[in-house]
Amino acid sequence: MNYHASTQQSRFTTPLGPMVLAASDQGLCGAWFDGQRHQPDTSRWPHATRHAVLQAAQEQLLAYFDGRLRAFDLPLDLAAGTAFQRAVWQGLLAIGPGRLTSYGALARSIGNPAAVRAVGAAVGRNPVCVIVPCHRVVGSDGSLTGYAGGLPRKTALLALEAGSQPDALRRAA
Repeated sequence: MNYHASTQQSRFTTPLGPMVLAASDQGLCGAWFDGQRHQPDTSRWPHATRHAVLQAAQEQLLAYFDGRLRAFDLPLDLAAGTAFQRAVWQGLLAIGPGRLTSYGALARSIGNPAAVRAVGAAVGRNPVCVIVPCHRVVGSDGSLTGYAGGLPRKTALLALEAGSQPDALRRAA
């Protein structure tokens, strides 16, 4: 993935572990749990504790984990992905809190029903986890399938959205 030269980062701790946030001049372009698959090398991005988008993202994520926020309101910069990946990530944004979809349904929703595997790969490379809700995608039989941040976190996020927040977050941490 190609991130803007203006990309800056911040780190903070969530109930599900430390996260790295990244923002360009266009908006939030990254949110990863430490050790998450497909996390880019962020070592060259300067730390920015006063970046407005990074501060807003941290505040909204903490409110989400506290159960006080269900929908995020942040400018997003998803330009690092391919056109296909961006279409998949936009499809993820249409999945409301507490709702689930399958990879096949997501492929159909973006007008590419034969691309189920490619959709799965794009979901796995989502650069803005939690906010772009890739955790809401499950197998066609309803089973929990891969999550770049780990299945315990996916389980906790789904439980949080279903209303059993405190216990779910403690078990996944």
